[in-house]
Amino acid sequence: MVLRAGMLWLAGNPRAEGLVRRLPVTQPLVNRFVAGERVEDALSAATAIHERGLHYTLDLLGENAADASRATEAGQAYIDLLDRIQAAGLPGNISIKLTMLGLDISDDLAWQNLEAIVRKASELGMFVRVDTEGSPYTERTIALFRRIHDLYPDAVGIVLQSYLYRTDSDLDEMITRRARVRIVKGAYKEPETVAYPHKSDVDAAFRRHIERLLEDGNYPAIATHDEAIIGMAKGYALRLGIDRSRFEFQMLYGIRRDRQEALAAEGYNVRVYVPYGTSWYPYFMRRLAERPANLLFILRQLVRG
Repeated sequence: MVLRAGMLWLAGNPRAEGLVRRLPVTQPLVNRFVAGERVEDALSAATAIHERGLHYTLDLLGENAADASRATEAGQAYIDLLDRIQAAGLPGNISIKLTMLGLDISDDLAWQNLEAIVRKASELGMFVRVDTEGSPYTERTIALFRRIHDLYPDAVGIVLQSYLYRTDSDLDEMITRRARVRIVKGAYKEPETVAYPHKSDVDAAFRRHIERLLEDGNYPAIATHDEAIIGMAKGYALRLGIDRSRFEFQMLYGIRRDRQEALAAEGYNVRVYVPYGTSWYPYFMRRLAERPANLLFILRQLVRG
């Protein structure tokens, strides 16, 4: 737990980022978790996933735009990405973070960019997933989601994080409004005042939220690589007679490809979350924090360097 907390702190440390980017040993690990830096790399990965009989969502990496021009550029990049997906004939989704669209600058700026992206997706018959980030952004993110979902209910969904205490009530709201939810455990470092500090409590909340979504949710997405959680979700759906077409599993690019394909072969919908872009460092460090063997390898290289 201490090691994970340290890695999450390093995810926001510019000096550590410079060191990690310069390490020759880093790139093979980055390539495992990130499809590449260009949109062409992302589309190539999406094509391969589609050919394996799986679904995908593309995420242009980037967080915390510091000025309005960068936020607007990010919004346009997503609109261009939707056009590229359409032109490639690859049915798929996109995932976005509101801090990339200007949430640190103003809610109005983030809204302008969000509305333009989702309006475009709606016109193309595509789908946008709004990621939730650290807890300081949760309430503002959900407030903007309410507005966009009121306008384009079929084109946009939300991510909720089970480790936050507030998620039980947020989940009730999203089920009531028939919003599509991706449920995750949560990957940010959070204080005990807002999030469960112990893994057992997080796991219990995650199971509770999955059961609630399977019973009453609108095509929920269960994002996990946890074998016990996957088995629980499958068993719960089976006992309640919930058809496999009514929900999907989501997994990260580069992780458990064998399990992705096995679930698809069993008739489950499986979607692969495909990140790409030059701003890969924070995402990469959060993935390392979840995998101690990779994490320790990088730390050893940093010490030697």
